[in-house]
Amino acid sequence: MAMELATKLVELEKRTAQHRELLLTEEAAKTALVMPFIQALGYDVFNPAEVVPEFTADVGIKKGEKVDYALVIDGRLSILIECKPSSIELDLKHASQLFRYFATTEARVAILTNGVVYQFYSDTEQPNKMDEKPFFVLSMDGIRRTDPAILERFAKSSFDIDLIIAEAGRLKLQSQLRIELEKEFAHPSEDFVRMMMARLYNGRANAAMKEQYHAALTSSIATLIRDRVNERLTSALNVANPAPDIIEEGASDDMSDGAGIITTEDEIAGFRIVQAIAARHVDPERVMIRDSKSYCAILLDDNNRKSLARLHFNSPTTRYVGTFLGKAETRHPVAALTDIYRLEDAIVARLRELDGMPPP
Repeated sequence: MAMELATKLVELEKRTAQHRELLLTEEAAKTALVMPFIQALGYDVFNPAEVVPEFTADVGIKKGEKVDYALVIDGRLSILIECKPSSIELDLKHASQLFRYFATTEARVAILTNGVVYQFYSDTEQPNKMDEKPFFVLSMDGIRRTDPAILERFAKSSFDIDLIIAEAGRLKLQSQLRIELEKEFAHPSEDFVRMMMARLYNGRANAAMKEQYHAALTSSIATLIRDRVNERLTSALNVANPAPDIIEEGASDDMSDGAGIITTEDEIAGFRIVQAIAARHVDPERVMIRDSKSYCAILLDDNNRKSLARLHFNSPTTRYVGTFLGKAETRHPVAALTDIYRLEDAIVARLRELDGMPPP
């Protein structure tokens, strides 16, 4: 389920990138983005007993107020969803209906979304009172590798409210700490700088010294994070994809043991897009990544004779994605990662060629 959900999220990410600027109304965002999101979680959007549109409940003196969707699982109202236009940046003021409905219905999870960002709320602080801060935020602008596993807990097939509530507090604390760490790492506070200076410098700190430490600390944090990410990615790729004995005819033979090879986040993201395209036709686990010093190869069945695509992302100016017809590689310039979706026909044609699939 996690792999299937991850593939669907990549498709939603593509849809969001293509259409978000056109979705200026709430109804447009609901139809184009939110309904497919609900479907991705396994709910039948065409079953009004399961996905209730324009859910209405009288709340105190407020009569006839509506929440955009209510999800019913095993006959029990479980999730409330409030939608806003994609052009609006979400704010707590947009959740007034959710606050009122949360206190008067049995739902324990509420989602506020504009189709791009999904904010998940519960009552981790006071029972039956929706928290003012979400415990989980999903952004279609940048899906994290951990997001599918978390999101799977809200799928129809695995929904367990007790487990969700038990994890909500931890996820909320984690999310808040992440935000504060990101702020601290991007712009170290005076307290943080002072703490680090106390560990490394015994003299009296003047303004010039503080400025020097501030700049050095910012640079060191960025370098440390980049190096740790590259180390983990390279290590994981080398373990999962050992160098093969057979080298494709005409291909570069610099598939080394990983020395000097850095697999970037863009290469990983590019691989995920190609994998999502292929997943419509074959098991996505058959699509593998193997990096080299000159290009990043995407292979079918981890076989160098079955190159599905190549990512030429090493140039500081122009990046290319290579597609194949037979042994011939055609390089296509890409300005953004989403441009890879435009190569879907070529990638699928190559997949049919490699896997002996009949023409469409």
